[in-house]
Amino acid sequence: MGISERKERDKQELRQRIIDAAKDIFIEQGFEKASIRAIAERIEYSPATIYLHFKDKDELLHAIHEVGFLQLAVLKKDLTSIQDGFEQLTQRAKIYLQFAIDNPEMYGLMFIQDAPMEAIKKCKEEDEWNCGMEVFEGLVQNLLLCMKQGLIPETEVHVLAMTVWAYIHGIASLYIKGRFFMFESKGLDVHQMIEASFKVMLNLFKSK
Repeated sequence: MGISERKERDKQELRQRIIDAAKDIFIEQGFEKASIRAIAERIEYSPATIYLHFKDKDELLHAIHEVGFLQLAVLKKDLTSIQDGFEQLTQRAKIYLQFAIDNPEMYGLMFIQDAPMEAIKKCKEEDEWNCGMEVFEGLVQNLLLCMKQGLIPETEVHVLAMTVWAYIHGIASLYIKGRFFMFESKGLDVHQMIEASFKVMLNLFKSK
């Protein structure tokens, strides 16, 4: 390995260390209270080093955001092998929900904090949102498959995709925030209720 390759490797390794430390700090302290200095201290570097890689906290949180979407994309990569549109959609929803349950802190940083969107708005490059759009486009293609198979009537697919995403996001947010405790306290199986709820939503979309 040449000197330039080694320098680039070291640069990428340090960048990843910064991202990992920032994620931990944001989770432990909350985004608003976290500081670049605290992140620098965690990796035993100066704040100036952080600024060589990231402009501010918003940009750091956006990088964490991208990591989460890439993890989600990997989990969903084999879904297109499912030929039945509704079954694929059901599995897509289950994977999304399980990701939120298994990674509640990451999910919160991805979808509940305001800062990543502020970072995106500041970006001039059109491809800055590829990480999120790739996952969303998978849902769009899934719904187009459902339309092609006659499972749901043809409609504006992006509006429908946004509707499905908003529904699953709502379920995921309520679950990881412990808002379903009232069902559990009555001995109800929340997971079965969620699955049944999704089936109800799919039935609302079905072609007559």
